[in-house]
Amino acid sequence: MPGKLKVKIVAGRHLPVMDRASDLTDAFVEVKFGNTTFKTDVFPKSLNPQWNSEWFKFEVDDEDLQDEPLQITVLDHDTYSANDAIGKVYIDIDPLLYTEAATVISGWFPIYDTIHGIRGEINVVVKVDLFNDLNRFRQSSCGVKFFCTTSIPKSYRAVVIHGFVEELVVNEDPEYQWIDRIRTPRASNEARQRLISLMSGELQRKIGVKVLEMRGNAVVGYLQCFDLEGESGLVVRAIGTACMLDKLSNPVSFGPALPFQIPDELNPNTHSSGPSTPLKNQTCSFSPSKSYSRQSSSSDTDLSLTPKTGMGSGSAGREGGAFKALLRQQTQNALEQREFPFFTLTAFPSGFLVHVGGVVSARSVKLLDRIHNPDEPETRDAWWAEIRQEIKSHARALGCHAVVGYSESTSICEEVCILSAAGTAAVLNPRFLQEAGTECCLEQRLPEDTSLAPCAFCHIPYDELNMPFPAHLTLCYSCHKHKVPDVLFTTIDLPADTPVVGKGCLIQARLCRLKKKTQAEANATSISNLLPFMEYELHTQLVNKLKLKSMNALFGLRIQITVGETMLLGLASATGVYLASLPAPGGIHIAGKTPSDGSYEQHISHVQKKINETIAKNKELYEINPPEVLEETMGSPIPESRVRSRLIRSQSESSDEVTELDLSHGKKDAFVLEIDDTDAMEDVHSLLTDVPPPPGFYSCNTEIMPGINNWTSDIQMFTSVRVIRLSNINLTNPTLNKSFNDLCENLLRSLYFKLRSMVPCCLCHVNFTVAVPEDESIQVSACNGLCIRAYNDMILCISGRFASSLEKASPLAEGHMRVRSITAAASPVVKMTPLSFIPGAKITKFLGIINMFFIRETTSLREEGGVSGFLHAFICEVFAMVRAHVAALGGNAVVSYIMKQCVFMENTNKNQAQCLINVSGDAVIFIRESELEVASAHPPVPAAHSDSVGDGGL
Repeated sequence: MPGKLKVKIVAGRHLPVMDRASDLTDAFVEVKFGNTTFKTDVFPKSLNPQWNSEWFKFEVDDEDLQDEPLQITVLDHDTYSANDAIGKVYIDIDPLLYTEAATVISGWFPIYDTIHGIRGEINVVVKVDLFNDLNRFRQSSCGVKFFCTTSIPKSYRAVVIHGFVEELVVNEDPEYQWIDRIRTPRASNEARQRLISLMSGELQRKIGVKVLEMRGNAVVGYLQCFDLEGESGLVVRAIGTACMLDKLSNPVSFGPALPFQIPDELNPNTHSSGPSTPLKNQTCSFSPSKSYSRQSSSSDTDLSLTPKTGMGSGSAGREGGAFKALLRQQTQNALEQREFPFFTLTAFPSGFLVHVGGVVSARSVKLLDRIHNPDEPETRDAWWAEIRQEIKSHARALGCHAVVGYSESTSICEEVCILSAAGTAAVLNPRFLQEAGTECCLEQRLPEDTSLAPCAFCHIPYDELNMPFPAHLTLCYSCHKHKVPDVLFTTIDLPADTPVVGKGCLIQARLCRLKKKTQAEANATSISNLLPFMEYELHTQLVNKLKLKSMNALFGLRIQITVGETMLLGLASATGVYLASLPAPGGIHIAGKTPSDGSYEQHISHVQKKINETIAKNKELYEINPPEVLEETMGSPIPESRVRSRLIRSQSESSDEVTELDLSHGKKDAFVLEIDDTDAMEDVHSLLTDVPPPPGFYSCNTEIMPGINNWTSDIQMFTSVRVIRLSNINLTNPTLNKSFNDLCENLLRSLYFKLRSMVPCCLCHVNFTVAVPEDESIQVSACNGLCIRAYNDMILCISGRFASSLEKASPLAEGHMRVRSITAAASPVVKMTPLSFIPGAKITKFLGIINMFFIRETTSLREEGGVSGFLHAFICEVFAMVRAHVAALGGNAVVSYIMKQCVFMENTNKNQAQCLINVSGDAVIFIRESELEVASAHPPVPAAHSDSVGDGGL
């Protein structure tokens, strides 16, 4: 046998009272792996049993070690009746299968019951002994590392970034298999939870096999999703980016990769003969053969991929076209053998991104059919292949050969499913896409123009004479050589060396649309008809708000469209920023065709004045003061025949009437909003009522707040969930839009209120998720944000001092709050952060992926504190269980933590509710910079802070 699993049950504590006569419990433990089960002795009449069992040994294949979770069940022994279940613990064995991973899992695990929640703890020790496996055709993928982080993990370097890997597995959902007997909540939930654990392990193993076939050893940006298709079945999907990673022997201290900020006194558009500002926080080289560093040039700071050859600027200009053709050909050769050249990464090694074309997305509406054979998931595979082909064709239309920042999602209601995929079309440097070798492009010497300036990724990759969409183009405001668009949308993080002006901010577009309550094909058809208009309106809102903020680019864009029985919800979140390479956005001009009505014209004039005032205030608030651009530095203007204006909500007007509006770029630039109906005026009013954060607050949905350059080491995470009832609301589109908008705004305001003592501060990585759990209700989750505190104008600090008030109040901000006591004994604090790094610290070891699925059900919702108390207690229990599993691996932090799913259902008439939560992250060991000297002589110890009450969980 290739492997032996050894388990020891040590003790339990704080068990619930199961015998009412003695107020004690006669507890014993069942240990199950695969089809083999062992039992401990019964420890009579104790709430803190000491079993100290012998080693239970399971001889299994390594394939089973990846597929099966270790299942530990704690029961109360009854002599004359069936034993009562106390709770279960599922332990993933996969982290023990890495060559660099922990050798033992040991610690206190919360005992979890799907009805009663956490019911005490159990101390378990788990070890794995692996033997040599000589089978060439094995189906296991032991040794392949998985990372949730969407950037190259800290303490590793990327030798080769191979590309996209995907897999899905299907099965029947146990929740819908209780036809011939009465459903019992505990049995149904546990069967479902166990099946999902099995499917998750199988999926991860299959993904790992594909990575080994690609000659990789890791999956970065691993995203696993669960599609609960109801009676149709259960689908578990995963995507990621296969890489070949090397462990760095002496990793540098990892803080955030910060965008380069343009000082007000520095004009990026003038040439300088001196050296340019160097890139801050350089980490390590990602090339397998040699390192490439920043070089100074006569024009601007750029990233040199090859040594300088001394060519003059004139020669560089003539070589530009040849270089682009060569680079494009190399990239195409590197990607042509890949069916889908997609990358789930959102942050990249320097030089990996050459050009960005813009966001590409695709959506499809499908009717779910029953899964007849779980071993044949061809139907779902075909659906996603169709979506991916569409994404690929969109990228090709933009002159790009790859898609970065790629993600997939679904929204399911009854028998209808919306499949969505989105990413950013890009041209990549083939240097990172091929193995090192004699014919590898890693050692090729390319022309002088191969050096990539920080502004290069903004340059358009498509032919300006044959653009796939109408757009304004201007010369780059940094290098003055290449064309750039007027607005740039991306799904990736802001590249580290990108010149920005001022600070960024969170920008959201929200939309709610009614639909008829129909069935089957009629329902799918009505949704299909609504989707293009919803996406267009969301895009329109984003552009309008971006202009109102006086910004010209969006990063981290995530558009979510959710389907319910009677409505469609759209929520788009992104971080707006002013890129120094792109033209100024200009103003917003209100225009309309109405009868000559003095009062109406006066109203339009008043709205125009308010818009102008708002733009001026936003410029001051976000410190957007771009340097003046001299016309002679920009070269010859673009011929007027190529300039195409963009009109929002335009009527079928003649071209002569359109050209009367002055839409030229520069100081005269105007973004036109046409008022042609009542809805258009409501859109303008909603634009003006989009209140900015209170003074001293900033927010973004990316890891790094643009315009902030310094970080300190304390971190604190928050999670917030809100549910709104629509039963008393007049169900029309305007009122629904207002209710949805108010719900999102109130959620943000509640966070600002709770954090008012932290001013000035910033909320980073704020990612909203919207759902329609029941008819006439909306659920919004602000998942896993991070509060950053500033103690002067330029230095931000992520504080833990508000931990008690925030973690105990943020899971749900409305109604009664209740905290369930989990443990009485003190335990090491495990830090949790949605970021891929820990500011002011060095990640010394990745211990494995944490991917957990929990189900919680209650038949006493009112007694649990209502919706608020139930959800709050459940989320706190999830935190506690994640922290326990990380601590058992020897870790002291979870990075890239995300709550990927929060499905809530309730029946208030029956006092019942059910919630399903899926979380993931990377378990790590980190050490503070201040502890480096101590750490060199002693192993790292979990970091604890006397003021981090809430950060400990409960």
